[in-house]
Amino acid sequence: MADELVGGRYRLVDRLGIGGMSEVWAADDLELGRQVALKLLARGADPARFEREAQAVAGLAHPNICRLYDYGEDNGRPYMVLEYLGGGTLEDRLVQGEPYPDDETERIARELAAGLAYAHARGLIHRDLKPANVLFDDDGVAKIADFGIARLVGSGTLTETGTLLGTAAYISPEQAQGLPATTASDVYSFGVILYRMLAGRLPFESDSPMELARMHIQEQPFPLADARPNAPGTPAAVAEASLAKDPEARPADGEALVQELSFGEPAPTLSDAPTIVAGSAPTRVIPPGGEDRRGLRTVPLPLLLGAVLLLGAAAAGLAVAFLIGGSSNDSTPAASSTRASTATTSARPSTAASTRGTTTQGTTTRGTTRAATTVASPPPPPPPSPPPPATTLPTTVTIPVTTATTPTPPPPPPPPP
Repeated sequence: MADELVGGRYRLVDRLGIGGMSEVWAADDLELGRQVALKLLARGADPARFEREAQAVAGLAHPNICRLYDYGEDNGRPYMVLEYLGGGTLEDRLVQGEPYPDDETERIARELAAGLAYAHARGLIHRDLKPANVLFDDDGVAKIADFGIARLVGSGTLTETGTLLGTAAYISPEQAQGLPATTASDVYSFGVILYRMLAGRLPFESDSPMELARMHIQEQPFPLADARPNAPGTPAAVAEASLAKDPEARPADGEALVQELSFGEPAPTLSDAPTIVAGSAPTRVIPPGGEDRRGLRTVPLPLLLGAVLLLGAAAAGLAVAFLIGGSSNDSTPAASSTRASTATTSARPSTAASTRGTTTQGTTTRGTTRAATTVASPPPPPPPSPPPPATTLPTTVTIPVTTATTPTPPPPPPPPP
């Protein structure tokens, strides 16, 4: 049959496979000068099903789904012309007992998930996803092929009613029970493929298709952590979630798989999230980056400058007080009176400055306490407070003021010789 011309333009070159419903050939498109895959309906097979498959796939145009180029009939045999994928199948690449390379596993999983998401969004369920139906182009891109038993959501199946379909090793529990397939059924089959790539084995193993179907319905898969303890975390978690018995417990569809397998920005950690602190002070939100490398809240520059100025004013008040106290020990009454009067004039502002310094210091202490409430780590200890001079200031100032108001009597005359 090689070299036979189909549809007046497709020359058959090599038969790639044969099954109960069809046979697939590598062929040359003589009009466009390209290699294609030509799928011929097997003699005696249902042509209506073949046509419905072509109609379903014709609406799919995605990088991870095998493209349909043409459809026709030759000598009473319907045929489909599909994208030729010369990289073989995933089944050809898997080796029993050997995990597939992790980086390739993750890439293929994301590509299959993207193809499923596209088909599911257009109402098409594959129903027979397995490694033999995952093909690769010359660049190694994975593509989903063979929608021969696909089902359109909201319509009848593309196969005979009541027929159990799907390869036993990859069939979902609901399909094994004869229930309608959903997008979650494709997710289950995807999970079996991913499990096999990660572990180098299937989650259920038996030589009997009926026993395999029973195991999918009733038994839990062999733990992936035991089959491959060092399996990468994200793909392993997706595989286990996809193999849930209850369809509602699996990722819902291909789009959910895409989201699960996405490797975007990591979720915010505790150090990245805003810190909300409630206490005696009003509730505050500390944004990320609001703490220094030691975990302490950074003091704003205006507050720091204000504190320095207030401490300077307090220090000035202390200096004046010490000077006044030293003047009371002067032995000259006139000088003492003059300095006392001067001290009296400047004493009031000094006392006020000292009082303000004391008050401000108290306020600063309260502010420090408030700031400490808003952060998780304690603030650095406040600078040591200077000794309070207020107890000596009134005595030093008041006594000279009283004596200054009384005239000093002249000295007694010297005694006569």
